[in-house]
Amino acid sequence: MSTHARAPRNARTPVQQAALLMGVIFLLVGVLGFIPGVTTHYDTMKFAAHHSEAKLLGIFQVSILHNLVHLAFGLAGLALSRTASQARMYLLVGGAIYLLLWIYGLVIDHDSAANFVPLNTADNWLHLVLGVAMIALGILLTRGRGTTRTAA
Repeated sequence: MSTHARAPRNARTPVQQAALLMGVIFLLVGVLGFIPGVTTHYDTMKFAAHHSEAKLLGIFQVSILHNLVHLAFGLAGLALSRTASQARMYLLVGGAIYLLLWIYGLVIDHDSAANFVPLNTADNWLHLVLGVAMIALGILLTRGRGTTRTAA
């Protein structure tokens, strides 16, 4: 009997693990955004508008649309973590979207109708960190490696 453990044939690559983790985090954030208490001023939550004063953890301004976007990003992370190439794409494209959202949050007036997500300063900083982190993970975890390995 061998005492050496064999790695499963379909083990996830580091980039797949990162995409899966990001997906789980986004799902968790999306669900928490709908829980009164975790989300303060829950009774002021709107579908989409800067008038929503609901704040996840009392910090990040959220709306129903904002929470649904988090849930969608989470589901995408779970689905795209199945292969290394899709996981890499999820991290790179998702990171780029978050960087665009960060720029959008900097440019728009937070009290204007254009702030339909809604966003506040804390959201802007978080979007910057998420965008940079996701892109960095997508690049660093696949540098010098092929991304065609799959795991089901």
